[in-house]
Amino acid sequence: MLRLAWARSQSTNSRAIKSCFTCDLLKLENTPTPIYSRGIGDTLLSLRKSTSLGSRTPHNSLRITSRASFSMASGGEGKSSPPASPSSHTNRLAKEMSPYLLQHAHNPVDWFPWGQEAFDKAKREDKPIFLSVGYSTCHWCHVMERESFEDEEIGKILSDNFVCIKVDREERPDVDKVYMTFVQATSGGGGWPMSVWLTPNLRPFIGGTYFPPRDTGRRPGFKTILMRITEQWHSNREALESSGERVIEALKKGSAIAANPGETPPPATDVALRCFHQLANSYEEEYGGFRDAPKFPTPVNLMFLMSFWAVNRTTSEGAEALQMTLHTLRMMALGGIHDHVAQGFHRYSTDSSWHVPHFEKMLYDQAQLAVAYITAYQVSGEQFFADVARDVLLYVSRDLSDKSGGFYSAEDADSLPTAESTEKREGAFCVWTAGEIRDLLGEPVEGATGGASQADIFMHHYGVKEQGNVDPEQDPHGELQGQNVLIVRYSEELTAARFGLSVEKVKEVLAAGREKLAHTRKARPPPHLDTKMLSSWNGLMLSGFARVGAVLGDKAMLERAEQAAQFLRDHLWDQDGQRLLHSCYRGKEMEVEQIASPIAGFLDDYAFVVCGLLDLYEATLNIRWLQWAEELQLIQDQLFWDNQGSAYFCSDPTDPTLLLALKQDQDGAEPSANSVASMNLLRLSHYTGRQEWAQHSQQLLAAFSDRLVKVPIALPDMVRGLMGQHFTLKQIVICGQPDAEDTACLIACVNALFLPHKVLMLADGNTDGFLYQRLPVLSSLRPLEGKATAYVCQNFTCALPVTCPQELRRQLLD
Repeated sequence: MLRLAWARSQSTNSRAIKSCFTCDLLKLENTPTPIYSRGIGDTLLSLRKSTSLGSRTPHNSLRITSRASFSMASGGEGKSSPPASPSSHTNRLAKEMSPYLLQHAHNPVDWFPWGQEAFDKAKREDKPIFLSVGYSTCHWCHVMERESFEDEEIGKILSDNFVCIKVDREERPDVDKVYMTFVQATSGGGGWPMSVWLTPNLRPFIGGTYFPPRDTGRRPGFKTILMRITEQWHSNREALESSGERVIEALKKGSAIAANPGETPPPATDVALRCFHQLANSYEEEYGGFRDAPKFPTPVNLMFLMSFWAVNRTTSEGAEALQMTLHTLRMMALGGIHDHVAQGFHRYSTDSSWHVPHFEKMLYDQAQLAVAYITAYQVSGEQFFADVARDVLLYVSRDLSDKSGGFYSAEDADSLPTAESTEKREGAFCVWTAGEIRDLLGEPVEGATGGASQADIFMHHYGVKEQGNVDPEQDPHGELQGQNVLIVRYSEELTAARFGLSVEKVKEVLAAGREKLAHTRKARPPPHLDTKMLSSWNGLMLSGFARVGAVLGDKAMLERAEQAAQFLRDHLWDQDGQRLLHSCYRGKEMEVEQIASPIAGFLDDYAFVVCGLLDLYEATLNIRWLQWAEELQLIQDQLFWDNQGSAYFCSDPTDPTLLLALKQDQDGAEPSANSVASMNLLRLSHYTGRQEWAQHSQQLLAAFSDRLVKVPIALPDMVRGLMGQHFTLKQIVICGQPDAEDTACLIACVNALFLPHKVLMLADGNTDGFLYQRLPVLSSLRPLEGKATAYVCQNFTCALPVTCPQELRRQLLD
């Protein structure tokens, strides 16, 4: 299959990404230079001698045709020196908790974690810094480690000439964002592994991504690059440093996002319509999604389209938005990107039909897709979408859950094909030969046409072929030769007709087959599990369990959501310092552990956890979660709000080690924290009566006005926040006793509908409680005739109170 040289795309809407074998400073003389890097290239002409790096393919038009770009890794693997014995070297990373850093603890490289010890050494020895950033389930990070960082010769060059720092991008997203901004600006693209060279005062002067270990043709290898940078550091240092400074200054100006005094957000209806048209223009009609290949799930796009439909139900644009969404979600669920045997979704599809995935599984994908599928169920009423949402949460509960209540970060794409194997292959844990399936499902099915076996029916339905069903173009390294990635090729009705069976019997046969395959898979060597637990991604997953549990009325899911919230409170909340922590870890004794100097939470952590807590409150109506959400929002404001330009900085703007104070302006694989915060602020203003939060939301949206007006497709989740401002949130107040049946019926009526612009609250009559203290008007709302009663209020006006769920439904849809 095609494995892109950046292991995980940041977004389908990201800037054009160039081949990961490139470093802007190592390209041909006649290659156009991006504006930020002018001046840098002039100082390192000697680095460019004989360095043709091949074509650069824009990320938004990637095709498999440029095979030269993808053949280097497999070619390079055989040419590197034998790796060092794992026990022959141990560096400082052995003391870390990050799974990614521990993967490099026995490299023959004198690695440092990001921190003052490394900075001091660079200044003391006057050496440049080599910064390498990746994450534990990144395929190309594994490749570069195997080819270069385990190579004794390269390890010595690195250790002798540089201070080498290794960063887990998921552990330090603040560091990653700063230097990824530099790499994207100077090379036109980015990805992981990211390789950046810095001055001792942390100014970058050269950046790239993956490099093969040795020269291949006219392409320079990593060793050559290291030697030339070392040479230039000694002979041309002043030019290097000054050009790096110019780039940083240009980035400071170019990345500034601020609102002018008195500026208001752009018109919501115009922006939303433009966002819809931009998505419609990029929509791929046959299989859904918003490009040809590779295809990413992009839940932020799908959630925007369903929100757009909710306020444009009677228009052709609204109907088209809904059709695009439901078709995409259906095709994804039927495709190979969906794990039909062990549930959950893989990272992305390398082809246009969602068939052959990059097999990595990320927590943040599962979280957002669970919400997208349950929302599709709300708007369509199709049980299929609810089943997929359950399926996702089953995978997370089984494979990504810690006994403490937290959620692990990711599952790797690569694994050993058998216990005796010595080399990992991508997808080995998930794929099947036809022979394996015939052996497992050989029993005949009574009544089936032609005496068909379970295997015949299963293989027909899931597109299994004797020679394998993976196109060679999707498998340039031959790892999937003869293998099958399960993909639903026929409906259950068509499969039933093909074999002369009832639909119920076919469902039974397919379910039994999946169960047998799942049992067999358990005996295979499992892929690496990144057991790091992040506040941000746990916040997203909290929303997933809360939203799905509320819609389905599933108490077990809601209990799991509350367990996750309690985990965040117990393990990622510093009570003494009154701050969120970014990460914690599963220790050797299977207990939750923390590093000696815990990493303080970033904006993503606060925004995603606050959102999760608000969703959990609406799902359980347990006031403690709303109280904590208010507390965290106040702290978020203190730490990250820009009092001059409005909106939130991604990380602590006073941190002297971070060269750029950034505000992320793109909703990608995850929504940007500012996008999530724009809606959090609105929701909290309605729950707490704090009008300053509604004003903050307006100011935040005004700060991103230029981006929202010109390319709203880059910020679809923020467009939802803008729509929330325009349409004003409905306050749905249920007056009744928490455990009463009539109260539950009214709440279930609300949860059955997709209402993107609402807040739900329970008024239980306790006038000393949190909500009554924040919203005194609640004291005037009472149950009618002793029955649970719903009040739907908007713009300080309430509709007539109702006690009947059907009447409430009519009001909500009005």
